[in-house]
Amino acid sequence: MTELSRDEQDLARFGYKQELKRSLGVFSSFAVAFSYISPSTGIFTLFALGLTTIGGVFIWSWPIVAIGQFIVALGFAELSSHYPVAGSVFQWTKYLAGKTYSWFAGWIYLFAGILTVTSVCVTLPLALIPAFELMGWNVANTHSNQRLIAIITLAAITVMNIFGVRLVALVNNTGVFFEILGMVVFAFVLAIFHHHQNVAVIFHTGGTSLTTGTFLIAMFMSLYVIYGFDTAGTLAEETRSPRTEAPKAILGSVAGAFIIGGIFLFCMLLGIHNLPAAIKGGFGPANIIESNFGSAMSAAFLMVVSAAIFVCCLSIQTSTIRLCFGMARDNALPGSKWLAEVNRDLHTPIVSCIAIGVLAFIPMLQFAGAGIVAIAATGMIYLSYIIGNVALLRARLRGWPKQKAPFSLGRWGLPLNIVALAWGGGMLVNFAWPRIQSNPTPYQVVDPKGKLQLNFGWHWLNERPVLWTVFVVVAIVGAVYFTLVQRHKPAHMEAPEGEAVPTA
Repeated sequence: MTELSRDEQDLARFGYKQELKRSLGVFSSFAVAFSYISPSTGIFTLFALGLTTIGGVFIWSWPIVAIGQFIVALGFAELSSHYPVAGSVFQWTKYLAGKTYSWFAGWIYLFAGILTVTSVCVTLPLALIPAFELMGWNVANTHSNQRLIAIITLAAITVMNIFGVRLVALVNNTGVFFEILGMVVFAFVLAIFHHHQNVAVIFHTGGTSLTTGTFLIAMFMSLYVIYGFDTAGTLAEETRSPRTEAPKAILGSVAGAFIIGGIFLFCMLLGIHNLPAAIKGGFGPANIIESNFGSAMSAAFLMVVSAAIFVCCLSIQTSTIRLCFGMARDNALPGSKWLAEVNRDLHTPIVSCIAIGVLAFIPMLQFAGAGIVAIAATGMIYLSYIIGNVALLRARLRGWPKQKAPFSLGRWGLPLNIVALAWGGGMLVNFAWPRIQSNPTPYQVVDPKGKLQLNFGWHWLNERPVLWTVFVVVAIVGAVYFTLVQRHKPAHMEAPEGEAVPTA
């Protein structure tokens, strides 16, 4: 029996036939998850937030977040080894907690993914336009140009996803290689030839105020970077030997992002000429590199970052499309018949690709900057992870798993699950806390001239924090749809013998 037929037969035990193409090896699976995390994307976007809030001390948020997310990833790795089907959080909670719970888990995670696609697409112009300017191309860094580039990016990744996971994997593998190489090269050249700070910079605030509150704000860069590792589980039906390879890719992507990102952050801090001046000027990695190397090297850095962000956009959309397909295949979404249809030649769910592209475009209609979309996207992701961990804890307390998968936490599963829930709950409170830096109201989102950038058209709503509004709207729309339509549909709940949660 071949490896491929074993994977197909394993999938058939869950009641599904093989329609997507199994072409991903362990590196490709790792690369998709790593490029979803994309340390260069998040560090480029929010380095200045951490630096201006508490100076060099903000780097300590990186290992704290990495450890917290690695604990979450351990639970997800075990789940991916038990349930190697497309849809990650939706599929896992379906087998752990039943129809209603899993549907809401999938619904919230679907819109979290859509908002994440949007947030990264609108981040690309922040690196690309300054790179064009440094190369002598006159492109104004306006909201309209940022939105235009974001729309072009969204269209390009949608087309690439339509043409198959093999193309996506090729682009991802190449992109991850150059992202890692670029970050390491720039980091070590700075550290060896252009270090202006000593290692104690990581203990210096540069005149800022270090409190519990400011540290929690500074954590947002790290929190925005390290998530999406479950993508390797989402692509399980396109991965060879997913029960063994998906867990490796999930954990490897977090570890790899932590190491590469940590080296890069530390070397960036070493390359700052004057810490108080950098804080006052809101320096990001591009400013630090330009101050040490000049415009040509800064342009090269920005192009490397732009490539990394593009690959990040691609992998996030790939993951979200597979979640959409997985839910539609279970008849859990409006238009499921079309969303679940897989093209025989391309082996991709084309309608799901187009649907995710269109839905990711909608937030761009009222574009208020990348930061606002990132707030909504990241908060929704962390909520989805908590929902998944609650289901996992409930199942463990009832005796799951009855049999070990290739990757198993054993007796460590329950305590790690509790720690993961405590971590995720604390960070969700941090996200949802109303503050102008991380969860502003629309009335607080203004340009330098005081013009309102985000307007929901209702005074009462404009006074509510953005993340609260997103949570409530997604939940209400989902509740209405589920009550009127979805709860009357039959559920696909088949689980192989030994994989079901024991009856209480």
